[in-house]
Amino acid sequence: MNLSATFAIALSTFSIIAKAENDPPKKKKRGSYLIELPASLNTSTDSAKTISFFQDPAAFKPTIQVGAIVHMFASGEQSGFGAPSNNKSSKDWNKGFSVYRARVLVGGQLTKKASFFMETEIPSPIGIQSNGEKNVKVSPIILDAQLEYTFSNAFELVAGMQLVSNNRNGLQGAAGLMANDFTYFQYPYNLFANSPLQGNFGRDLGINARGFLANDKLEYRLGVFTGRNIDGGAPLRTVGRVAYNFLDAEKDYYYAGTKLGKGKTLAWAAGVDAQANYYNFSTDAFFDHPLGNAGSVTVNAAFQYMSGGTNLDSKYSFATLIPKQTVQFLELGYYFKKSKLQPWIRYENQDVSADAAQAGTVKLSSFDKSNSSSVMGGGLNYFFNGTGTNLRLSYTTRTYNVAAATADEYTKKTYGQVWLQAQFFIF
Repeated sequence: MNLSATFAIALSTFSIIAKAENDPPKKKKRGSYLIELPASLNTSTDSAKTISFFQDPAAFKPTIQVGAIVHMFASGEQSGFGAPSNNKSSKDWNKGFSVYRARVLVGGQLTKKASFFMETEIPSPIGIQSNGEKNVKVSPIILDAQLEYTFSNAFELVAGMQLVSNNRNGLQGAAGLMANDFTYFQYPYNLFANSPLQGNFGRDLGINARGFLANDKLEYRLGVFTGRNIDGGAPLRTVGRVAYNFLDAEKDYYYAGTKLGKGKTLAWAAGVDAQANYYNFSTDAFFDHPLGNAGSVTVNAAFQYMSGGTNLDSKYSFATLIPKQTVQFLELGYYFKKSKLQPWIRYENQDVSADAAQAGTVKLSSFDKSNSSSVMGGGLNYFFNGTGTNLRLSYTTRTYNVAAATADEYTKKTYGQVWLQAQFFIF
């Protein structure tokens, strides 16, 4: 830089400072540190180098947020609700208080296109369990740990431990449920490490592609996951889903079970879940829409057909683990916006019709009946603050086919469960 240019810059800088002292104060632009120099100096290459140390106002700053979700309840449950037993009378009720969910959520934006999400969970309820024993000390586990990178609106990748399902209810967030809990049969073989698919509360490890097309009306998900693996050489589990929204688009990663009148949603979807000789084909529909002046209606329905196949030769055969069956599911509720009340009803049915290879030495009719069951229930929700804070009262029954005294004969037994559940959620 020559002497004349240096002198010009110094003179201009002092004149700017002097003018600023005499002029009234102006509002600062948050994050901006640029100084507007005279036009004569802005054209100088040397002048541009002089201000290169100033911060770029468009520079990205990572962000992070922390939250929690807790479900706690007082309950009464008949002995045999979780699994029928002839050792106890169905008139016996287990009563007590429990913390059912206690999750810490951490998420954040790493770059303009990369984000992450982590979530902890207690692996079993604190309080009275289904076997009647009291559990007071539980160590938390990692439930979700995923990294998401958005290449475009039509293509993003989600890698890590994440919720895996080919149907809507299996991809709903716990805070947005309409009924007191998830359904029993929407991912019945993916809940725990000892389940056939070796899941973790419906989660699995893998990578998932997701995107939106047709003006955000069409959503697709396609991923590969570990699934069942006993020696490191198992075939990968493939899960796919395509959903079309006829009204408002849905872009949340976790679906809502009810929207409390916010928006208009009509979605239909179909999905597949497969590994080795296991396959699960599903279809589901969701409708949430204002209905009348009083409030809004929510309808959530699904149908699944699944089987573990009949091949007994492969060490990764699911033939003896997942029998051929169909699953039906329906939830119906109405939200009264003035009173903030939402009554709902729910029905589920698991109808097993196994092949001979899946039943083994057990007579087919006996195998099918002993593995089939249904759930019916209803309740009333009160939303203090939407999904943030609410109270749910529910009564649910579960019906089993229980072996009778006569060989190969079964009788139906129904067991009840009452929940009064409080939820708080913030994120």
